[in-house]
Amino acid sequence: MSQTTNNLNVDAETLTARQVLGLASVEGVDWSRVHGHQYSLVSKRAGVRAVLHTVAFMLVAVLSFSSVTPLILVAWGCALALSVAHAFTLDIRLRQAEISRFGADDVRAHAMTSATKGAVWSLGVVALAALGAKEHIASIWIVFCLLVVCTTSSRYSVPLSTIAFLLAASVGPLLVSLLNGSTMLASLIALTIVFGSLGTFEMARMRVGARISELAMQEKSEVVSMLLREFEEGGADWLWQIDTNRKLRGVSPRLAYAMGRETSEIEGASFLQLISGDGWKTGKFPASMHELAEKLKQRESFSNLTVRASINGEVRYWELSGTPILDENGAWKGFRGVGSDVTVRHESSEKIAHLARYDTLTQLPNRLMLNEALGNALEYAAKWRSRCAFLMIDLDRFKSVNDSLGHLVGDKMLGEVALRLKPLLDEGEVCGRLGGDEFAIVLPDASDRRRVDTLAKTVIAALSAPYHVENHVLYVGASVGSAIGPRDGSKVEEILRNADLALYRAKGEGGGVHFEYEPSLHAIAEESRQLEFSLRNALENDELTLHYQPVVDANSEAVVSFEALVRWNSKEHGFVSPGKFIPIAEDTRLIVPIGTWIMNEACREAATHWPEHVKVNVNVSPEQLLEPDFAGTVVRALSHSGLAAHRLEIEVTESIFLRDAGIVRKALEQCIALGCSVALDDFGTGYSSLGYLRKLDFTTIKVDRTFVQGAGQNSPESLAIIRAVVAMADSLDMTTTAEGVENEEEAELIRRLGCTKIQGYHFGRPMPASDARKIFARDQRQTA
Repeated sequence: MSQTTNNLNVDAETLTARQVLGLASVEGVDWSRVHGHQYSLVSKRAGVRAVLHTVAFMLVAVLSFSSVTPLILVAWGCALALSVAHAFTLDIRLRQAEISRFGADDVRAHAMTSATKGAVWSLGVVALAALGAKEHIASIWIVFCLLVVCTTSSRYSVPLSTIAFLLAASVGPLLVSLLNGSTMLASLIALTIVFGSLGTFEMARMRVGARISELAMQEKSEVVSMLLREFEEGGADWLWQIDTNRKLRGVSPRLAYAMGRETSEIEGASFLQLISGDGWKTGKFPASMHELAEKLKQRESFSNLTVRASINGEVRYWELSGTPILDENGAWKGFRGVGSDVTVRHESSEKIAHLARYDTLTQLPNRLMLNEALGNALEYAAKWRSRCAFLMIDLDRFKSVNDSLGHLVGDKMLGEVALRLKPLLDEGEVCGRLGGDEFAIVLPDASDRRRVDTLAKTVIAALSAPYHVENHVLYVGASVGSAIGPRDGSKVEEILRNADLALYRAKGEGGGVHFEYEPSLHAIAEESRQLEFSLRNALENDELTLHYQPVVDANSEAVVSFEALVRWNSKEHGFVSPGKFIPIAEDTRLIVPIGTWIMNEACREAATHWPEHVKVNVNVSPEQLLEPDFAGTVVRALSHSGLAAHRLEIEVTESIFLRDAGIVRKALEQCIALGCSVALDDFGTGYSSLGYLRKLDFTTIKVDRTFVQGAGQNSPESLAIIRAVVAMADSLDMTTTAEGVENEEEAELIRRLGCTKIQGYHFGRPMPASDARKIFARDQRQTA
């Protein structure tokens, strides 16, 4: 196969005489497929040549009948008939020359037969001339020339045999012409021999060259066919071809299999109709089908075009490539190409694309898709001078659910949140999950400002309803911050940032509310950023100090303890309210090193300058209690200061149990084991106060100032709450401290209600350590 192909460009002019005559073959070319094919053509006109020889003999016999005896003609005719019959038989046998073992010996044998036939003709002419027909030699030569021309034209494919016949048949007439002195006739005969031989040789040369090229092209075609067959049989791809009417032609088995039909069913059928399914009747085609039809209409080549096809009612995705078929004149004949079924790959790609744009937990659009939706909404609003809105939603108290019941329950709850949000949206509005417990809604049309606030309040109400998850009844709330585009920003990042600032404001107000973005929030956020930066260096720059507020015995009004309160006098910002920097410290976890400093400083002050019966109260943040070595921090503060453990009272709020309750409880139990006491601050303002009282051995319950102030205004609810707290504390062997007492009337009321200790401005504001020491000095003088 490769050998013939390699000789595709063989030039006929480079063929040698032996290669042309069939005595040798071109290197690397199958000899029998070239010369065997040539000799097989001789059999097609063997009968015609036999008839020509018979007619030629009859014409010569008629011309010389009057000059020679009939016996000579009969004898010659019999000899000629035998040679022609033998040659005819041999020519007929050559039908199988191309596929049989035909070789150079067969070429020589066939040439010898042809020479014998020519010799019979030549001897006959000599005999006729010797026996009295000399005057008819010219006429006989004319007949003989006709025979030679016809024989040569019908035997051009066997040049050696043709030339052998020509030479053998011409020798007799040439000798007769020379012996008779007919120089002109002899010259004509000689020229006939030369040009006849050369003409036969050249025709054979071109024919052999053409045959070699033909074989090369044939084998190339066979190679292509074989490769295409292997391509279809061994792979998942298939070939397709359509004519100018877009009808399938030459349907391959694999294409028929891909269409779920028999080959005969789809041969000649419309390609587009077959793969369009019901769309062919309704006229509703997918965009990819329109694109394919347009390519075919424009007669454009295309590659890797994914088409959504309908095969026997099933949606499949095909990847097609095609190119126009042109004939030798450049006329369009249709299309030919390859195709493959890429349904699995397409579905995988769609799944990956879905995962990239949707949240796997809630099946809502994720941050990426929300950003795209917001970007589109901003573009639309800018184009049509309308408004869009972005609502950022954060769940309140969700972390406590996650920490106390586990992430599995938390995840299921997030799924419930998604189900509650979806029905709240109108057409075109997009709801998604930003991450964690944060969700968002994009409103492409916010021309009605009331829609934003109404939707936000509806969301808060819907998400605040109880959840029933895994046999638990759970309560969380929601806070919403919103920003309007393009008023609050023309870019996605600006809207996201401003909605987050509004949400932060809503969370700061206690949650459960909706806040719209205001420009002033930027100033607040910038101030917080600068405060955070300065707060990180506050300890190193010695900018923090402790003030102490006295706690007195309700009856004797003697000081029993001081609550340590941190103050910050910044070099850059001046005095900063604890209400500003404490939340920042907790958010950034700077409260951990600051809290450690407070613990050390308060213990040192109490141990060094206070009487032994006076305690120090230190507020502890949940972030501190979550530190693995919090108890170790307390131990080091006590040991370094020399303060007795019973003189340290750790104050915590109910919010500590909204984090990792187990870790917090363990840390406080270790402190109690050391001998420290624990006070529960801001009692009654949390979520499940009575349950917390059973979890730890609190020594003190501090009644929040709001109840004290309410009681001072004769609020029945506040009075009832204080009485209940006091009664409960007494039954649990705990003391009570009333916070926020600002005058004598409130102090007297608190005494009557039964509180053990009092704290408030009436007995002393938070003061520097030096002023606290003066109180002890004054008490000593009064005692003396």
